[in-house]
Amino acid sequence: MRRTPFLAAALTGFFFAVSVAAQAPAASQGAPPPAQAGPGGRPGGLFVTFPQQTRKLASPDVIARGKAVFGVNCVACHGADLRGGDQGGPNLLRSLTALSDEHGELISPIIRGSRQDKGMPAFNLSDADSTAVAEYIHSVLALVGPKARPPGTADPSALNVLVGNASAGDAYFKAKCSSCHSVAGDLKGLAAKYDDPRTLQNTWVAGGAGPRGGTPGAGAPGKPASVSITLANGQKLEGTLVRKDDFIVTLLLPDGTRRSISLEGARDVPKVEVHEPLQAHRQIALTLDDKDMHDVTAYLATIK
Repeated sequence: MRRTPFLAAALTGFFFAVSVAAQAPAASQGAPPPAQAGPGGRPGGLFVTFPQQTRKLASPDVIARGKAVFGVNCVACHGADLRGGDQGGPNLLRSLTALSDEHGELISPIIRGSRQDKGMPAFNLSDADSTAVAEYIHSVLALVGPKARPPGTADPSALNVLVGNASAGDAYFKAKCSSCHSVAGDLKGLAAKYDDPRTLQNTWVAGGAGPRGGTPGAGAPGKPASVSITLANGQKLEGTLVRKDDFIVTLLLPDGTRRSISLEGARDVPKVEVHEPLQAHRQIALTLDDKDMHDVTAYLATIK
């Protein structure tokens, strides 16, 4: 049976993951210090799936030597944070070779020139220096966050968004939002419903949690977009918008009938008016700055 390149890659990745899970040694002296378990049992919230996150690291003097050699020979292409430098080298935090290497057996040949045909120059380093570079790379990889976030950078999901002025947010709300919304009506208990400030902010800016993509008129739950269509003979159809593009508009009539009207090739193109509940949110989003966004979030967080 022929295997497509995609299938072969998928199978290779699967067996590699199984092999790592079965063979990765337990953390020991010299490994990254244990951290409090995060989501899914991962130490500090990290995915512990690659050897460099569980294996014993090299001694501090070897890592320091590797860092120095890396700084002289590799930074220009791969960057000081290993994410790629000014000369366009690849991101080593996402390199499968770097992730799979144990003690330089995969990285050292590349340093010496095995990938010159792909633009990686050869470096005349001793075995000790090339191995030290590999060990230094592992020491950095052992500390990366989810999605290859470099060590020492803030986790965006942990950032505090409640930094605004609630009084200023109240004023903005009254000026821009109160014609459609009321904290004593449709928004009553909003902060209790969305106790995570990031979710609260994302929800109010978007106008709700409506479906993504597809129908341009898809609104927030309970507030579907409506459409009015006037045909060439004067007949008017009104209902809930299902879909509209450059060629066809589909609506659901009050009696439950689904009707599609062609907008292409007709002698008299019907008049179509879409009434979008979230249009005001989309307009506000065009001019909403960070201060106003955080101020409104701080205000809405008080609506319990």
